[in-house]
Order: sequence, then structure tokens, then C-alpha cells
Amino acid sequence: MWKNYLYQKKVQRYKHNLNDNGIVKNIKEVLYMQLSNIEKIQKSFTFQSKNFETKEMNFSKEEYLDYVVSCIRPSLSDSVLEAAAGTCACGRYLTQFVKSVTCLDITAAMLEVGKNEALKSGINNINFVNGNIEDMPFPDNSFDIVISRLAFHHFTDINMPFKEMVRVLKPNGKLVLIDMEAAEESLRNIEDEIETLRDPSHVKNLSKSEILRLFYENEIEIVKCESTKIPVSLYEWMKLTGTPAKIQNEIKKKITEDINLGLKTGFCPYIENGNIFFHQRWLLTIGKK
Repeated sequence: MWKNYLYQKKVQRYKHNLNDNGIVKNIKEVLYMQLSNIEKIQKSFTFQSKNFETKEMNFSKEEYLDYVVSCIRPSLSDSVLEAAAGTCACGRYLTQFVKSVTCLDITAAMLEVGKNEALKSGINNINFVNGNIEDMPFPDNSFDIVISRLAFHHFTDINMPFKEMVRVLKPNGKLVLIDMEAAEESLRNIEDEIETLRDPSHVKNLSKSEILRLFYENEIEIVKCESTKIPVSLYEWMKLTGTPAKIQNEIKKKITEDINLGLKTGFCPYIENGNIFFHQRWLLTIGKK
């Protein structure tokens, strides 16, 4: 019922501008793909929520969050939205530097983890909203800073979420996008193949040019674009998503072959203290509306 409601809402958004039945049919097929992936996202992150804040993963490391804050340069009068926020690790960290933070995510279990962590930390200037980044329940020009972190590689359509972020951002506000940067062009397919084996809700990593195009096409002035290498344990990475043993072995085989100078994967893997690690490239892009 929920899926049908979202589907009908999205169809109506497009249909009044379309006259050709074939085009309408294609739009419907695309929307079903989007909604199907939303279900994959909710399934995956409901499972991941149990261990998403563990120290073994790098998603909430204070060192990187300090770096992000130093780049954003928030003000104590700012209202912030973290969209597709997950547990709202970035938003929770920003609460000490701004007036208020709103965290929106489509997976209730992730928001619940974020709420509990906020309570433990005594944070009281934060609000959690269960909703879809493609259709956010906020008026135009609502926030001084709008941020999304490590979410866009899960989207079948990256344009609609970005346009929604722009819509709710105030004039002169800052739009912040952090996501994994794609490997070089020749390695993108195998990189995404491995990512999807590990987490079926993954769609594709975006290249720097694809991310910058979102800003250009929406007339957002780019003020910073910088990549940071983040070390990730292969074992902990697969453990977080509960990747089945058979698929873990398949991924490990590909990664090991890469280490042994075989077929490249785009992961840049290496051995450290007897364990396999690889580097994710987190691209931080900040723009001004």
C-alpha cells in the first residue's frame, strides 16, 4: 500500500506534462525501479542499523567530521538539514556549532539509532523525520545548510534528490554533498559490481564530473571540491551488511586477485597486519545557492 501510494504520487508529478503514452509508460517503469530500490535500501539499512555506529567502521569518525565542519564553517544561527541522513552522524556532530538540525531518512531503524545516540549525548536541538529525500516535507527556502553524506550512490535517479535539496535551501545557503567517488572509467563496472554484491541497494558510485554537473545544472556555485582517502577493513565492511559467506568469498577472491597484481577492481586493496583493507575516496563538494 505504501509503495503504491508513492508510485501514484510520483506518476502524477510527471503525467500532466506528458502526452505520449509510450513516454508515460517509460516513466512508470523508471518509477517502479526507484521504488524497488527504496525497498532494498530499507531492508539493507534496517539490518545495518544494529552496527552502523561501531568503532570498526569509519562512517562516524570524529577526525573526518572535524574536517567537514571546518570546510562548511557553520554559524550558531544556522538551521541545518541532513537529508538521507541514516543515523545522522554528521547532523548530530553539527548540533554543537549551529542553532538546529533536522535529520531526514527513509529507514526508521536508522533514525531510531540516531535518536538514541542523540539522547545519550544530551543533544536537544535536533529533530528526526522519517521521509523521502525525493519528496521532502519542508517548505522552499527552509534551511541555511543542506547536507547529504554517503547516500547518492544508492539512488537510481540522482537529479530529483538534488533538486529537492536545492529547493529547501535558502538563498545564499550552503549545499554539501559527500559521497564515494567512482574509480577510473575502465574500472567503474567491476567496482560497482562488487559494491552491489556486498549491498544490493547500491546503484553506482558517481564520478567527480557527474557530481559537479549536478551543481552546474542547478546553478549552485561550487566553492570547494576535495577528495579524501578513507581506509576500510574488507572484513568489517562485509560484516556490516551481513553479506552471505558465499558472496564474501567471491568478493575476497576478486580483491585478493587485485592485490596479487591480477584483474584490477578499483578498490586499491592492500594488506595491513595480516588483514585486507582498501581505500574509499570520499568526495566533499560544497556549493552556494
